[in-house]
Amino acid sequence: MITSRDNEGVRRARRVRDGKADGEIFIEGVRLCEEAARARLHIRDVIRTEDFSREERGARLLSELKREGARLLCVSEKVFASLSDTKTPQGIVVIAERPETDASVLDEALSGAALIVILHRLNNPSNAGAIVRTAEAAGASGIITTVGTTDLFSPKALRGAMGSSFRLPVWAGASFEQSIEWCRERGLRTVCADLRATRAHTEIDWTEPRALVLGSEAHGLSADEIAQADEALLIPMRPPVESLNVAVAAAIILYEAARQRAGVRRQ
Repeated sequence: MITSRDNEGVRRARRVRDGKADGEIFIEGVRLCEEAARARLHIRDVIRTEDFSREERGARLLSELKREGARLLCVSEKVFASLSDTKTPQGIVVIAERPETDASVLDEALSGAALIVILHRLNNPSNAGAIVRTAEAAGASGIITTVGTTDLFSPKALRGAMGSSFRLPVWAGASFEQSIEWCRERGLRTVCADLRATRAHTEIDWTEPRALVLGSEAHGLSADEIAQADEALLIPMRPPVESLNVAVAAAIILYEAARQRAGVRRQ
């Protein structure tokens, strides 16, 4: 059992957790680790406590990860607490290879009436993760994040997405202009959420190929960015409420899209 925080494996995991190691991601908690295994991520290291390995669910997961060639490290509770990114550690962390996040992964996912979500300069990882989870649940084809948007594979964003980030294609680090042009070239009409818009989200035809553009929590989208999109929408709200949390807004819009698309499939 490893009892030193200075163990090289522990130090390496800490660097990954803090975003200081390229090409790897830090995944914590039994549910997320199970989702990573199901998604066939390349898991390199598994760090767990002795108590975790005694649990039936934990032992089953560890056995599966070992069969897949992961290196298993057992650490003391104190060492694990120093590594954990949560208030109530569950006793397991895995270090996995970061999934590919370039434009090609989205191209492979496009089919029929595609629905893409573009996140522009969102800086709250919990919000971003929740949007990814909702996007998958509502049937979106993939996600684009622009430069300045929080990393969808950071520990907090991964917890918010609860495994959806491992399955939904992501193109990370595009410029705003690149993302709009990419959609245009592939026949996706872009629609941005804007409090100044005159059309409600229910008035948009979501049965055709679309890309929903969401701006930052604090500033939304600039007038120039809105002008680059094909259409703009708003979610009607009763005064004096003027805005919604971006993850809530995304859920309302995406489920309107899902509702319309489900109606088309039934016809």
